[in-house]
Amino acid sequence: MRPLSECKILIVDDNEVSIDVLVDALDGLYEIMVATGGKEAIEIALQANPDLILLDIIMPEIDGYETCRQLKSNPITANIPIIFVTAMGDIEDETKGLELGAIDYIIKPLNPPIVRARVKNHIELRLAHKCLKSQAKQLEEQNKELIQIGRLKEDIENITRHDLKTPLNGIINFPQLIKFQGGLNESQTEYLEHIVACGYKMLNMINLSLDLFKMETGVYTFNPEPVDILIVIKNILNELEQNIKFKKLSISFIVNGSHSYSYIIEGIKSDKERVEEGKQESFTVKGETLLCYSMLSNLMQNAIEASPEYGIIDIILSTVGDKAMISIHNDGAVPANIRERFFNKYATSGKRKGTGLGAYSAKLIAQTQKGEIKMKTSDEEGTSIIVYLNI
Repeated sequence: MRPLSECKILIVDDNEVSIDVLVDALDGLYEIMVATGGKEAIEIALQANPDLILLDIIMPEIDGYETCRQLKSNPITANIPIIFVTAMGDIEDETKGLELGAIDYIIKPLNPPIVRARVKNHIELRLAHKCLKSQAKQLEEQNKELIQIGRLKEDIENITRHDLKTPLNGIINFPQLIKFQGGLNESQTEYLEHIVACGYKMLNMINLSLDLFKMETGVYTFNPEPVDILIVIKNILNELEQNIKFKKLSISFIVNGSHSYSYIIEGIKSDKERVEEGKQESFTVKGETLLCYSMLSNLMQNAIEASPEYGIIDIILSTVGDKAMISIHNDGAVPANIRERFFNKYATSGKRKGTGLGAYSAKLIAQTQKGEIKMKTSDEEGTSIIVYLNI
């Protein structure tokens, strides 16, 4: 903000005595300019753009009222504050001046301390107003820049997503064509499954890079389609096989009330092969495949991390009314200090590399797909994450 000494005051009066009193009261505090008539005052105001005008009312040719009207009607001088300095103290006179745009009245005979106080108050208000306007303009320009940066970022992300999806489609689809042709041994089949699982993981990361922000701001466009949750979970298990093997876990499935099959990394794999051959029942919901994949992948990773060694993760799929229920249970309990904020953003406990975004993004995705998600946990019963989606 400018110092007061650099502010310019225009004194307009045809009376030399009044001019001298005002100059003596303000000299040394501000830059002083003087005009002895309305026309001269308007010319000086247009050229010098003073910070405040002290304007007498009774003057020859153009009185103070007309001078004020002309100054306020010109865009160049309209915002200059005007204080009337006059011996006319009637309410009607004061009202007329204020209606023309004046901000204050000083009544003659002049009292220098009052003049200095009134001028100082209005100058400081003007400087503060200018400062706020300048800051608002800067914020507006910064906001425009941020909007442009945001649009550019979104354009770059869209281009990147599009360019990466094309080769990924080949990574995901060609292994499935190779499997369909047959003639592969078990190891070769598993390698292809890992390639597909990695492809899905990359595709999921690409799609969610921008979609999570859209979900948070409520602008994501949801396009539901039939999604077979069993196939989605099978791809997730292929991706997480090393994690499951490390903790020596087994995965138990219950579909619509009956024990369907078990997924055991080491040991008998007949049930897993049965899944691969497509002989198991389907469990279909209305959603988006990649959203379901990301949501359940996060929940499965959390369940694996929370499970003790040699534990069992129960996946229960059932129909409840007009909703599909997906329950993932493990024997571990959610730490007490984050139970109330389990689905909050950045909620994490005891994980050195934990971001606290897994459960949060799962909740966002469930809600985006017109569903809901719940958590039940206790030290005795373990933890169940329950997702409800439309069928």
